[in-house]
Amino acid sequence: MLLDVLQGAEAGTFIIFLDSVNFSGRSLLKGYINAALKREDVVHVLELEVSEEELRAGLDTQCARRMYFHGGFADPLGWIKRSSFTVPQFTSEDILTLLTPVQQSKSAVLVIDSLSWLLRHLDPVVICKRLQEIKRGGAVKTIIGLLHSDMHQTSLVGSVCHLATTVISLGPRTQGQWALAKTTKRTKSGKVLQEEELFSIQEDLTVHSRVSHTVHTQAEPDSVEADPMANLTFNLRLSEMEREAKEKVALPFVFSQEKKSALLHPGQGAGQIMYEPDANDDFDQEDPDEDLDV
Repeated sequence: MLLDVLQGAEAGTFIIFLDSVNFSGRSLLKGYINAALKREDVVHVLELEVSEEELRAGLDTQCARRMYFHGGFADPLGWIKRSSFTVPQFTSEDILTLLTPVQQSKSAVLVIDSLSWLLRHLDPVVICKRLQEIKRGGAVKTIIGLLHSDMHQTSLVGSVCHLATTVISLGPRTQGQWALAKTTKRTKSGKVLQEEELFSIQEDLTVHSRVSHTVHTQAEPDSVEADPMANLTFNLRLSEMEREAKEKVALPFVFSQEKKSALLHPGQGAGQIMYEPDANDDFDQEDPDEDLDV
């Protein structure tokens, strides 16, 4: 699945490389950039954490004409006015302004290095909202962000990752040059696919992988209600014979035609109850408690 993500066939995707101090995800990020350049995508990089020279190192130089850096490394917060892009400029309008001069017939790939820089200096709610706006705007084919999980609270990391269509969690090296990648991908049908792979990155930034473990789950599985009659010591269900016998029993509040006729048309000699109130039964409507002597 990792190599499928690097191919970048689907449009409108948001990919997060989730790394930590145990393993840096920048090499895999550069591997994705290199793959995007080779398939002739236009790549825009918001450099906030490392310099342009470091990000260009190892990339295919023949494809460099389709790669555009928007420098924020020298002055990411805009204090000395030396950067072409700063953290406060992370808005859908400013991103569109950066893409417009070099916009071609197809959408571009936007690389954010890194999302942690934005989360450290902007309201996370604002960042999530702007990421959604950029994703839905149509000018960007794919958004790729590097996020350092150990720099933020778990709840914050989870909120940002919830917006992504694919999250690649990177672990430390396990076998020589092989490192662990756990890919979680949400498909358009609502399914969530998970796969653990071992991967290695070559000097030319090509990525090799082999599957370690695959899991297929539903994004929102239907909740299964517990059967309240599952573990009872007595039986509440009826057999077919018992059900038939029950249906033949006449209910006490259901009158048959004969009983209805007898009640509506009483015959001769039918008894009647006559009641004549005496003096002690005198009832005063204005004093219903008269007989209580109070």
